[in-house]
Amino acid sequence: MRRRDLLAAMGAGSVGGFAGCAGVGPTASDGEADGERDGNADDSDGKADDSDGDGDGAARAAEWPSGAYADYDVTLVEARTPDGDRLGRVTAAIAETGEQRFLGLSDAETLPEDAGMLFVFPAPREDLTFVMREMSFGIDIVYADAEGTIVEIHNAPEPGPNEDGSEQTYPGSGRYVLEVPYKWTDRNGVAVGDVLTFEL
Repeated sequence: MRRRDLLAAMGAGSVGGFAGCAGVGPTASDGEADGERDGNADDSDGKADDSDGDGDGAARAAEWPSGAYADYDVTLVEARTPDGDRLGRVTAAIAETGEQRFLGLSDAETLPEDAGMLFVFPAPREDLTFVMREMSFGIDIVYADAEGTIVEIHNAPEPGPNEDGSEQTYPGSGRYVLEVPYKWTDRNGVAVGDVLTFEL
C-alpha cells in the first residue's frame, strides 16, 4: 500500500453519484466523475475495533477486503471526537481511482461490521451525490472535508424489492467519503463534527 501523509477527517464529505451507483462514469482526465458511485451499500471496511482487547477485531478485519476488492489498498479508519476519544474504527478498502469509486461496493455481497470503503478524491468537491445503485445491503455514507471533519452523515437503507437503488440519492461535499455498515454511526455515537483519521 502506498503511504501518504497522515490524514484526519471530521465530517461527511460529499461525493457526487457514488454510494451504490451513479449515472456517469469516471473521466480519463481526472479519474473521477460527478456520476460515480460506490457500489453496494453498507461499506464497513473491516473495522478492526478491538475495544475489549481480545484480538478478535484483527481477525475479523482479515476477512475484508475480499472478492472483487481483494487487491485494493487498505487503511485503518478511526472515528474520533474533537477531543480525540475513539468512537469506532474499521478496516477500509481505498477507492482512489475513478473506476474504483464508480464501482464502490456494488460487487460486495455483504460487509463485515468492522469493514468499509474510503473514497478518496484528489481535491475537495462541493457537489457530490452517492446513490444505492445495485446495492444488496444498507450502508452509512459519511462525508468528510479535507481535514477529516465529518460534515454529513446519511443512513442509506438497502433498496426495496424491484428497485435498483438509483432513486436513492445522498448529497454532500468534501474530499473523503467513508461507507460503513448500515447505522454503524448510530451504534458508535459518530456525529457531524467528529473526525476521521487514517493514513494513505
